[in-house]
Parts: sequence; structure tokens; C-alpha cells
Amino acid sequence: MRDQTGFPRRRSTMWPAPVAPRRARTPRLDLPAGEPSFPPVAGWEPRYRTGVLLGDLFALVTAVLIVGSLVSDDSVPGPAAELIGIATMLVLLGSLMANRAWNLAVLGQGAEEFRRLGRGFAAAAIMLALSGLLFDIEQIRPWVFIVVPSAAIIAFPMRYALRQFLHRARREGRCLLPVMAAGSVDTVRDLITRTRNSPHLGWRVDAVCTRDGLGVADGDLEGVSVVGRLSDLASHVRRGGYRIVAVTPDQYWTPQRLQQLAWKLEGSGTEMVVAPVLMEVAGPRLHVDAVLGMPMLRVTAPSFTGVRRVVKDVVDKIGSSLLLAVLAPLMMLVALAIVIDNRGPVFYKQRRVGKDGREFTIIKFRTMVKNADRMLTDLADQNEGSGLLFKLRRDPRITRVGSTLRRYSIDELPQLLNVLTGSMSLVGPRPPLPEESARYAPDVRRRLLVKPGLTGLWQVSGRSDLTWAESVRLDLRYVEDWSLALDAVILWKTFRAVFSGLGAY
Repeated sequence: MRDQTGFPRRRSTMWPAPVAPRRARTPRLDLPAGEPSFPPVAGWEPRYRTGVLLGDLFALVTAVLIVGSLVSDDSVPGPAAELIGIATMLVLLGSLMANRAWNLAVLGQGAEEFRRLGRGFAAAAIMLALSGLLFDIEQIRPWVFIVVPSAAIIAFPMRYALRQFLHRARREGRCLLPVMAAGSVDTVRDLITRTRNSPHLGWRVDAVCTRDGLGVADGDLEGVSVVGRLSDLASHVRRGGYRIVAVTPDQYWTPQRLQQLAWKLEGSGTEMVVAPVLMEVAGPRLHVDAVLGMPMLRVTAPSFTGVRRVVKDVVDKIGSSLLLAVLAPLMMLVALAIVIDNRGPVFYKQRRVGKDGREFTIIKFRTMVKNADRMLTDLADQNEGSGLLFKLRRDPRITRVGSTLRRYSIDELPQLLNVLTGSMSLVGPRPPLPEESARYAPDVRRRLLVKPGLTGLWQVSGRSDLTWAESVRLDLRYVEDWSLALDAVILWKTFRAVFSGLGAY
């Protein structure tokens, strides 16, 4: 599919992402300095967690009562079947609790919520299977292989639907957490911009502290009030009752001062978040270890081998095979429409650069008139793309059928053959042209460490509306932070991006 994504923008180094525009508010509680204030949990948070909990319980009860009754062996006495059902329910609940699947810190954002939910169901299935082996209960097999997966199939979409309601409320300026940002003017400004660009993450910067207690104009910074100096941060936080203190880079922050700030915030109910001042690395590559009594942030090298890579390759092969089988009738109709609309070849073939710089031939449905490449020189001065990309919103070379195919990325479907043959993956960076990759800077060439993808972060974050710099940044972010969970999120978001048709031309 074509260039795009729906992930938050990362400009400098550190922030997981951002939140919606709101005029700053001055501190809400007028307490004496040093007197503790305890930010209450916002009213919407317990309600949202209750909704998630009830949704999960509905999934478990439905699977145990309905699916369980269908798979129960008639030879099993009624009381025994009921005991297995009760045991399954208890094991599922205990496993989800042990994996902290209802922790407010992960609900409503990121892949960690679904990762914990998946671990909970997997652990429950393993526990039931081991119990069946230990007590020689053969009748438990359907519960392990049918009932537990059925509960997961119901629970995951319900979690996603609840998250969409929450994100909609946050885009409307509701259900946001008040944040105090503290650091240099530039890094705080970057954080404010990010939070406003990504309201779904739930942060709203309400106040700012800087080293000298000054902003850039009228005591404000991007419309947010500067309420004091970094040295007085803890007292401002306690008086204001902020839920989060976001500490951004500044020369003022020394290890001793950060430790003292953490001590002063103890008991206030405020979460302290510190930017690690690293490159755009996150997720499974970051680990905090204690070395010689000091907390050290360990950054592991990106891993493109091992079990996860084997799983990715298997999913690519099976997924592309199934999609080709299911979409074969549609692809035949598309081929016929291309021939009727503009006589000529059905497919367009082009050389692209794949993993480790190896070239391969990409296959797409033809969306332009014949010999469109020869017309490129005449259109060069009308280029609306940025960097090394050539883009035109109203490209005269595109046929009538081609414009529809491009809008919904149907022209990309033949690339499933590239995935099946191993030159591409279902998810990965955008496949570049040879002349494009030849002009890559050394850091940009890191996008060639993995197979290019049929879809990727660029696909679900703007597609052709992205600038060259944004496209490169997203591809590099994928390479640096790759995980199976990230692939799953991208595939899920791709369907929405394709059906909306936004950013495709």
C-alpha cells in the first residue's frame, strides 16, 4: 500500500506522543507551600475502568456459558462440566488480574493494554492445559482450545471499541489528564506541540515551569502559563494538584535535583515522567537496570532475527496466501476494468530496493496511462512532493479507474505476490526506488535493514500527505522499535486508513 500512518509525531527525542489544544489553567488549589495536595482520580477514570472490566466479564461469561455448553462432552456429568466452567472462569480472572490487565496506566493508549490482555488469556490457557495433564482431565481440551480463544475474540474488539469512545472524548477536550511541564523553553514547547497534535494520549499541559520562571511572551509559552521556576516545581505541583509532572531536558536538571524532586512528590499522587534524552528509541529496546546501585537505561540493538522474525515470516506467508485467495474475484474484476478503461497492460512493474539494498520487481495494478514514465520530465516543475518523492494531487497521467484504485489502495493488492515470494512483508518501511535509495544519507539507509512492507507506519499516518522528513522518520521509527505487537497495531489501523481514503492520490 502507499506511503502513510496514525501514530503521533516525534520531533526531538523523547516523547511517546502528545494531546489536545487547551488554554492553560493556573494552579487550582491555593495551599501553603509544602502542604501536600492529593490529585484525585478524575471521575471518568474509574468509570472507564469499570466499563473495561464489565466488557471483559461479559466476554468471559459469554464464552464460558454459551461456547462452553456447545463444546462440553455429553459423556461428562453435569456437575463436572459446571466445575470445569467455574474453574475456567476463575483461572481467566486470576490470570488477567496477575497481568494487571485493568491497570489505569495502560488503559486507553498504546499496545501495552492489548499485550497484557493477550498475556492474560495465553497464561490462562497454559494453566488450564497443565491442570488437565496433572489431574488427567481429558474433557478440558475444548475449554483450552475453543472457550478461552472465544473469550479473547470477544474481549479484544470490545476493548478497542471502548478505546475509540475515549479517544473521541479526548479529541473534544474531555477525559484529559492535567500536566505540569518543567524544562527548557524549547523542549517544553516541543512537548506542548506533541500533546496538542495527539489528544488521544490524554495529556493536557496546563502549566509550565522554566529555569528563570519566564516564557517567551506575556508569561506564556504556546498559550500555556509559566507559573514559576524549576527550583519551586514541587510546591507548584502540590498546590496545583497536577496528575503528571513531565520533566524535559534542561541544564538545571542534575541527578541529585531529579532525586530530590522525586522525594518531594512522594505522597502527592502525581506521576513523574522524565525524558531520557535519547534518540527515537522506545518499546522493547529500552530496559532499566540497577548497575552499582545506579539506575541505568540500557538500549539494546534492534533485533531482526530469532523466534519473532520466524513468526513474522510465517504470518507473511500465510496471510498473503489467504488474502490472495479471498481477493482473487475482486482482482479479476479490477483487471477487467483497467482493460476496458484504458487498453494496455493490467499490471505495472517497477524496480524497487528491498532488505539490505537488494533490488526486486514490485507488481501493482496499472493506474496511469501507458508510457507514463516518459511524461515525468514534463511534469517535474509541478511536483508537490517533498524531498526525493514525486507527487501530484491531480496527476494528468492517472486514469479514471486508476484514481479509484489509488484512493482505496486497491492497486497495491498484487504486491501480495511480492510478500508471498519473500521480497516484501505485510508490514514494513515504504519500498524505495533505486535512484531514491542511491541518494540516501547513512542514517536513512537504516530503513533497508528490514523488508519493505505492503503497509507501514507511513500508511496509517497520512499516506501521501506526509512530508519526506515525516516519511523517513516513521520508517526509521519502525526499524528502531519493531515488534510483533507494533505489526499487529499497524495492520489493524491499515483497514481504517484504506477505507477512509485519506491522504491517497
